[in-house]
Amino acid sequence: MLLEFIAIVAAGFGLAGIALSINIALRRRLPQWIVPAAAGAGMLLMAIWFEYSWLERTTAAFPDGVEVASTNQTRSWYRPWTYVVPLTNRLIAVDRRFDLRHPDTPGQVLTRVILAGRWEPTRQFGAVFDCRLHRRADLLDQVELYDSGQLRNANWVQLSSDDAVLRTVCQR
Repeated sequence: MLLEFIAIVAAGFGLAGIALSINIALRRRLPQWIVPAAAGAGMLLMAIWFEYSWLERTTAAFPDGVEVASTNQTRSWYRPWTYVVPLTNRLIAVDRRFDLRHPDTPGQVLTRVILAGRWEPTRQFGAVFDCRLHRRADLLDQVELYDSGQLRNANWVQLSSDDAVLRTVCQR
């Protein structure tokens, strides 16, 4: 966050410097407000770029085997440009490197789910997805996994058959 703030301030100074240089080259024929307006525009454009590039920068940092299953897009009145192009501020990804299937429980996949959000810490948790019955059980402290592949003390959450995370996990 601090580095983004420094980059936004630097963009403001940079665009103000360009506007000042152009004004000097034109022998000060531009209005006096052009330099502070350029600084404000530079800072605003840099902040917008950081907001819209968050998803690409975050997913580029993921290792191979991590697939984005779902994203959340938002619009807000204090960012009127989001009504033209919605802003992505959260994602749910599946870390396929940790996928496990048990031969005695076909249709169930144990995997790791990643929750990431703009200005939020990234969270990870294990979950078992039942591809046949369209449900999910988060692996919390009280959940036990038997050698047979069955779960004990699992709290199954019913999902719709078109749930994006369920589809991503079960596609293999």
